[in-house]
Amino acid sequence: MAALTRVALITGCSKGGIGFSLCEEFAEQGCKVYATARRVEAMEGFTHPNIERLRLDVNSEENVKEVIDSIVAKEGHIDIVVNNAGVASSGPVIDIPMDSIKNAFDTNVLSIVRVAKAVIPHMASQRSGVIVNMGSIAGDTPTPFGGIYSATKSSVKLLSETLYMECAPFNVHVVHISAGSIRSNIVNNAQFKLPEDSLYAPWIEGIYRRLNASQGPGAITSEDFAKKVVPAAMSSHPPRYMSLGGNATLFAVFNWLPRGWLLGFLWKKIAGKPKTE
Repeated sequence: MAALTRVALITGCSKGGIGFSLCEEFAEQGCKVYATARRVEAMEGFTHPNIERLRLDVNSEENVKEVIDSIVAKEGHIDIVVNNAGVASSGPVIDIPMDSIKNAFDTNVLSIVRVAKAVIPHMASQRSGVIVNMGSIAGDTPTPFGGIYSATKSSVKLLSETLYMECAPFNVHVVHISAGSIRSNIVNNAQFKLPEDSLYAPWIEGIYRRLNASQGPGAITSEDFAKKVVPAAMSSHPPRYMSLGGNATLFAVFNWLPRGWLLGFLWKKIAGKPKTE
């Protein structure tokens, strides 16, 4: 009897992003892939016939459940889910509008809970499945002017670890990706404007340095990232934790340093000297 084709759902698959490359690689490895984004037209350009595009707003519990249930109804099973949808949030904590902060937590964190509520019962009933959550090295170590984003990704890590424990009895694996610098459109899609009366105006150069840090020369391509993540997620024993991308090794070393010293070092390194009139 031929093995069933594995069915994968990936969120946040707009062209030029990590999700787009993950879709192509999962399809290349023989999966039937459901690529999702809030705008279907943002996912133009897939080259593999095994990829089907669906509209999905990860901030809508109703829409998440509807899409996952429809995939299971059509395919009979769902085997892999990658929670990749996310938004950037840069700037001093007190200068970011509350609506933007709420949206960052809604999209980066609560969306994973919505997907978990909808997909884990299906995976538990089939006694198999893999959930991949996209975190960040910034979730392990915060940096100046990236605190809100770091807080969301730290939450993702703890959610991944909790789901890892709670899904184990059902033979459902949970993989947390602590992603380093990866070339994508996340910075281009970020919206940032420093208020005119900001206390941090003297550090504006450091703020923009932090905003663009993930797209520096050490960043890996989204295609190379996908070629490492996909085989791991499809293996018979998926890893609980993976960290890859630019600066991943450096941030791993940071975890071993005295915390107070490290935070002082990061402030000086990223913020730099204040600009005087």
